Amino acid sequence: MDMLFQWLLLTAAVAAGWAVGRYGNRSGRASRAIMDEDSVRDRLQFLFTNYSDQAVENFVQSLAVNKDTVSLHLSIGSHFRNKGETDRAILIHQNLLARPELPARYSPQVTQELAMDYLNAGLLDRAEALFHQLMGDREYGRRSAIALIELYQQEREWEKAAQVAKTLTRSDADPATFKALAYITCELSDGALSRNDDRWTAQKLAKEALDYDRSCVRATLLLMKLQIRQGNFREAANQSLKIFDQNPEFGPEAIDRLMKLEREHGDVSRLYKKLRKLYEQYPSTSLLLALVESVERSSGRPAAIDLLRMELETRPSVRGLLRLVEMAGYEKGMTTDEGRLVSRIGHLILANRPVYRCVSCGFSGQQLHWLCPSCKQWETVRPIQGVEAE
Repeated sequence: MDMLFQWLLLTAAVAAGWAVGRYGNRSGRASRAIMDEDSVRDRLQFLFTNYSDQAVENFVQSLAVNKDTVSLHLSIGSHFRNKGETDRAILIHQNLLARPELPARYSPQVTQELAMDYLNAGLLDRAEALFHQLMGDREYGRRSAIALIELYQQEREWEKAAQVAKTLTRSDADPATFKALAYITCELSDGALSRNDDRWTAQKLAKEALDYDRSCVRATLLLMKLQIRQGNFREAANQSLKIFDQNPEFGPEAIDRLMKLEREHGDVSRLYKKLRKLYEQYPSTSLLLALVESVERSSGRPAAIDLLRMELETRPSVRGLLRLVEMAGYEKGMTTDEGRLVSRIGHLILANRPVYRCVSCGFSGQQLHWLCPSCKQWETVRPIQGVEAE
């Protein structure tokens, strides 16, 4: 009885409010549309605040379906999905699609909402099928393609993600689409290299990624890796330096790889001029430590210590300080208890600090992710700048 009484009250409240919103102002279509939009929001807030979810669900299941009530159905369905009650959202949107009186022009919108319900519920096959169904729709095709790309990225189905992304580049693609396609292509390149050691395919795909986005850092790092595998160490070094032109924030990634390459196959001391120029343009702790290593190889440890001490006075960093303590201790032929204590504390501080942070959502960690695990954007996770980082 309580449920029936509640349901009757709900029906009466919404019906009365809807009638006022529908017929209370006949002065013009535009003004009525504005009024409807505001009043619908108010009525929905009233429903969600004063009635149980079960009562709202019962009401919407019995509500007529026409051009005047579709927005109410959709808003209530979205409300349940946003609350995490995807089962209720699915039932509402399925009910809408099953009603023969649903105006045809609303069918793609309802299908899109149902696909999002399935996606949130983890019913990926059903979501995929509906998104594909909408790919050719003029209004919802683009957003369905983007949703499909995100779905395939989540499942690491890079071939499918690339196929869908390429359909967007033929029309109104924006820079974010080309960046996504570039990084998806990098995933394919990395797969060809790591699984089959197919260097030809990997190189072809990495270059294709750069065609989509000239600033794609990962593509350049892949080309560097390929040059190393082929024994072209000088070309690999040149590839690493290109990253500073693409995105200087990833300079530390380039420098770490460059220094490792030169230690194993080249001569670190010959890099002094290049490193000095880069450090003046893009100062970072990684570049400073590389420069100090180059000076130590070419001019000796005292000169390297002097350089490091001078730079730390104007641009302090924990990593730089730790290196100075180590070098000064070695130069004196001993390591003091105080020096060891400073070194141990410094390393403990760094061990518990994130190294990378997403510039979009703030996600942080000690591993570089090309696709942010949190906000699902490409190339937004970058080396952290600051005293305890770069």
